[in-house]
Amino acid sequence: MKQHTLKESYTFRGRGLHTGKAVEMHLLPAPENQGILFRRTDLPGEPSVAASVDNVGRTHRSTTLTANGVRILTPEHLLSALYGLGVDNATVCLDAPEVPALDGCGRHYADAILADGLEEQSAERRMLVVRKPCVYEDPLSGSRIAFEPADGFEIDLTVDFRARAIGVQKARWDASSDYARDIAPCRTFCFLREVLPLRLAGLIRGGTLDNALVVRGGGFVGRPKLHFDNEPARHKLLDLLGDLSLAGRPIQGRITAYKPGHQANTQALRQFLSDHTL
Repeated sequence: MKQHTLKESYTFRGRGLHTGKAVEMHLLPAPENQGILFRRTDLPGEPSVAASVDNVGRTHRSTTLTANGVRILTPEHLLSALYGLGVDNATVCLDAPEVPALDGCGRHYADAILADGLEEQSAERRMLVVRKPCVYEDPLSGSRIAFEPADGFEIDLTVDFRARAIGVQKARWDASSDYARDIAPCRTFCFLREVLPLRLAGLIRGGTLDNALVVRGGGFVGRPKLHFDNEPARHKLLDLLGDLSLAGRPIQGRITAYKPGHQANTQALRQFLSDHTL
């Protein structure tokens, strides 16, 4: 299978979910074998940060990429869309530290890219094949993420929350899945009790009911129409796809994720890559 990049360039404007800062982002085609590269056009020399698990810094409530003192905040929804649609190479130019939140999912990215399709490149895709089981467990959070050999790429994901509005939900990704239809529309979420502490911690300054679901008791603030009965679980799968893209290569294998989160996702990926190279 060949590598792919974008056929066209795209511009997105909005505010960062956590910083609340206005940002203009340009999504551009890139040469084969580059991978996904973020460029900060607001800084002298326009420094870049590769979308790599080696560059993962803070993982509280989002994934942050850091290299040479440069930060890229909350790239996971964009990375998820690129990974889910099969984009191997792209350059992302930002004039602020954080990717725009838009509507809190990957829908805008997927719709724009699919309208034009992808550009096939001459280089072959290099798959990252799971050849032996690898299990990451975090006893503190209860997260468990396992990698197993498989003929294709599959994910079985389970979330487990005490809130009645979510409870235990499952989501799945396999060869029959359609990213734009099944995953891209699924919005990020938080709990009402978390909003004030997160704001006091300097986070979710750009969060609104237009880009996040807010859980309250047995329902959601504002009574939004859910895109799926298991939309929170599907959003966690969206996040996981974005974090797995930081491997830098498409994965062939089966992943089982219980109570995933950005810290668990990236730590599990690090452990898998370490075991993979042994």
